[in-house]
Amino acid sequence: MDAGTEGVEAAMRRCCGGSASAATCCFLAKYGPGLGMGSFDWDLDSRLLYLDEQALALFDVRPEEFDNRPESLAGRVPPVEAHRLDSQVSQAMKDGSRTYGAYFRVRRRDGTLRWTHTQGHILRDATGRPLRIVGIVRDATRELSERTAHRERVEAEADRRRRTSIVQNTTAALAHARTVADVIDVLKDKHGLANLGASNIVMGLVESGRIRLVAEGPSGSYVAGTRVTRVDEPYPMSETVRTLSPRFIESPDDFASSYPILWPHIEHLGITAAAYLPLIAQARPIGALGLLYQDRTGFTEEERNVIVALGSSIAQSLQRAMFYEQEKDLAQGLQQAMLPRTIPGVPGADIAVRYRSAALGRDVGGDWYDVIPLPGGRVGAVIGDVQGHDTHAAAVMGQLRIVLRAYAAEGHTPATVVARASGFLHELDTDRFATCLYAEADLSTGVVQLVRAGHIDPLCRLTDGTCRRVPVDGGLPLGLSAEFGRLDYPVTTHELDPGQTLLLYTDGLVEEPGADLDDGTRALAELVSTGPRDLERLADLLCGRVDDGRGDDDAALLLLRRVAVDAPRSGGRLKQHVAPGDPEGLAEARHMIRAAVRAWGARGRADEIELAADELITNALMHTDGPAIVTLRVVSGADRRLRVDVEDSSSALPRLREASDDGVSGRGLLLVDRLADVWGVDPRGSGKCVWCEFVVPVRGAA
Repeated sequence: MDAGTEGVEAAMRRCCGGSASAATCCFLAKYGPGLGMGSFDWDLDSRLLYLDEQALALFDVRPEEFDNRPESLAGRVPPVEAHRLDSQVSQAMKDGSRTYGAYFRVRRRDGTLRWTHTQGHILRDATGRPLRIVGIVRDATRELSERTAHRERVEAEADRRRRTSIVQNTTAALAHARTVADVIDVLKDKHGLANLGASNIVMGLVESGRIRLVAEGPSGSYVAGTRVTRVDEPYPMSETVRTLSPRFIESPDDFASSYPILWPHIEHLGITAAAYLPLIAQARPIGALGLLYQDRTGFTEEERNVIVALGSSIAQSLQRAMFYEQEKDLAQGLQQAMLPRTIPGVPGADIAVRYRSAALGRDVGGDWYDVIPLPGGRVGAVIGDVQGHDTHAAAVMGQLRIVLRAYAAEGHTPATVVARASGFLHELDTDRFATCLYAEADLSTGVVQLVRAGHIDPLCRLTDGTCRRVPVDGGLPLGLSAEFGRLDYPVTTHELDPGQTLLLYTDGLVEEPGADLDDGTRALAELVSTGPRDLERLADLLCGRVDDGRGDDDAALLLLRRVAVDAPRSGGRLKQHVAPGDPEGLAEARHMIRAAVRAWGARGRADEIELAADELITNALMHTDGPAIVTLRVVSGADRRLRVDVEDSSSALPRLREASDDGVSGRGLLLVDRLADVWGVDPRGSGKCVWCEFVVPVRGAA
């Protein structure tokens, strides 16, 4: 019972002393004619129903036609309405209710239906048994019409807000779509275009006069032969592309008659309506979109306008996505062409490399790696990152990779290789700089010379699985060091034992937004420690940080593991340039000699070798104007020997002479003669090479 009927009953009771029947008569006598309201009195024992004149008029029954039997009104109350009314009255009598109210329709003589409302009061005896029902009936057509109109207005306003929300949300989501797949995902999302009631979407892209399907409709809707169709074929998407006009299909019959070739293949899907839109950008069709419906027919004018407006927004987003994918494909193709297609096999080492583009869809960057086989059992390993994320960064990366490989292959020392690469980048027509880490490893001895140009320190995984950072003295990034005239890169020497792995990587593997770089490096080291021993599986695990979307930058990775050899090989070689007046260069050369002597198993003669080599280097720097080039190598023959070569630019040959008691010169060669097993001098064009050799035992020999 609603508020209106509650008010009527209260007025009736106030009218005459509270008696239901008397109140009804009193109230109707006073107000009934003006309200279109009549009364009834239903004796449940005799099953007779008494209606006053106004009540009979509401049922459109003449007094002489009514015999006071409820069944006589069956022709005026439709069966469905009668059944619903009887159910409500029966329920009220059973559950002890005193009143009830119900709306029902009455069919008048002319066949029209009018809404009527009844309000009844149930009179019971002392035991609660229903005896009589008295009440009123009134015309409710206007009341329900007003309610219906109000409800329709409320629903229309809610629908308008919903459609506005769909347009706003879909447009906002499309603004962030980077790829064609992103656009499709937005349209299929629960907050996307499917909220317009479409069961699903189909989308095709125009390519060379054909339409390629990129998104299908409901499951099982694919029609064989329609993956790629011509624009002139009799399909709805083809029609919209040809005419540049939307096509609204409002019923299954419309679909069947308009597209008789397609309809038999999709009739089983239960499609009742469809809307196909041309996707137009810059005055040309770039695709077509189809919305499929399974629970509606027809489209209102407002619905058509909303769909067409959204089609324009979708077309713009789709064009941006297509341009982005084309540019990214170009950049990725360029970068893949610049990276080495294969990694050469290097005796004495296992190598694994990886490159991953950004997980969050950013443009391709300038990260790269390279492996350079060198003479004498050596290998060069490079990891680097050019500033920027675009095709220009990829192009600069390719040029840097080539020049680094060329300088290394010419036999330059690691510091010289990096310095010359910096000078090359500075001379290019670009404002980009690059970070780089170059490692030259002698795999027969395990001695690794590292040069760092603004890059991240490498990691080293030991044979027991633990992983630690390898501190490497650094210089400015490539390009900047040449610009500021600081091309003297320090060299750090590291010993890599058999089974140990050197990890070179770019910051995309460890850098996360809002996190400290050192924390990322520690996390990577922990992952390496617990990772598999197999290099390929380990590389996949580490790159999973990018694949899983944890990073927003591209990443490159190079893993180099020294493999144990059964016997020592000849050809192990290290080279260092020492410039005149360069105390740091002299210290680096001594460091290199000391590390090589230990790595090559000559600890028993380490002091002798270091002292002899130091004397030869000092003589070359004191008695010539140019630099000294120091080379250490292992020579196998009847005995295993360690040879030290010191080259200079002077053709004057040294001679062995006795030094006076108070002299400070002349003692160098005497020391070399006493310490070395053999020494000599070889002319070298405009200069010479002073050398000495030391017999050293095989590593591990008793």
